Amino acid sequence: MNIFFYFFNLRKKQCCRLLLAVLIAVSGCHYASAATLVDQEGNKVEYAAPFKRIISLYPAHTENLLDLGLDQELIGITSGDETPALLGRSQFSATDTPEKFIAAKPDLILIRPMISRAHPQLINQLQQAGITIVSLQPTTIDEMFIYWQTLGELTGRASAAAAMIQRFNGELAALQQDRDKVPTDKRPRVYFESIHAKMKTFAPSSIAVFVLESAGGINIAADATARNSTNIAAYGKERILAHAAEIDIYLAQQGQMNQVTREMIAEEPGFQAIKAIKSGQIYLIDEELVARPTMHLLEGIRLVRKMLYPEN
Repeated sequence: MNIFFYFFNLRKKQCCRLLLAVLIAVSGCHYASAATLVDQEGNKVEYAAPFKRIISLYPAHTENLLDLGLDQELIGITSGDETPALLGRSQFSATDTPEKFIAAKPDLILIRPMISRAHPQLINQLQQAGITIVSLQPTTIDEMFIYWQTLGELTGRASAAAAMIQRFNGELAALQQDRDKVPTDKRPRVYFESIHAKMKTFAPSSIAVFVLESAGGINIAADATARNSTNIAAYGKERILAHAAEIDIYLAQQGQMNQVTREMIAEEPGFQAIKAIKSGQIYLIDEELVARPTMHLLEGIRLVRKMLYPEN
């Protein structure tokens, strides 16, 4: 059966849910003929059986594959991935030679768009060697569910992916039920920083803002515009300071993308005018818990909620 498994440019929730329903409906199918996948970069991939030897070049792929029960199929992970269950597993980088990848004999390498943009020659050489390359990275929650189901279809674990989505939504519903006990006009207003050095926030449709709003925060930068179809949005110091009197909480992701400290934020020239800075309401959260499309987002929601409502 040929099926269009993946289409990241969908923006309407109704369409996303319809596609997800189709994916779940075919989750029990066998690969009597080649299945078809169109990845995030528009590349069409056909495959006749689930992939069994996988290299993941994005830690989120790695976590999700493990959640799908694919420990044995995961033969390689990205350099720097510190997933405890995979200590000692072969590590790969987009800066490695094609020969290193080819020697490992993978049948699938999972990447994300930034890798193919930065290393097109490597990707081309691996494809010429007969290795399937699939590029995936969701930017919204609806896309994340499709992404999980796509990983399940690629690996013969569609039922496990559907169960994963169901489990996430069940826990999410309970968290949002708690959030809804607080009237909207009583919720704290939050500026959510993505990259301090460039004064960037998150796009309103991003996974990170979904985490914030699910925890009970009001996104002060709801007028931000996504950059190049990513989660990141430019905002600028002037626009941040225009909301200085409204910002109850200053929240920043912390990690490889944003190596920031509370002191750096508090001492930023001009930021002393911000309400949250004056009151010391500056919080940092691990970027892995708010920006990666994994089950850990539920933990991120719980932690952000504690920051917003410490008395609860």
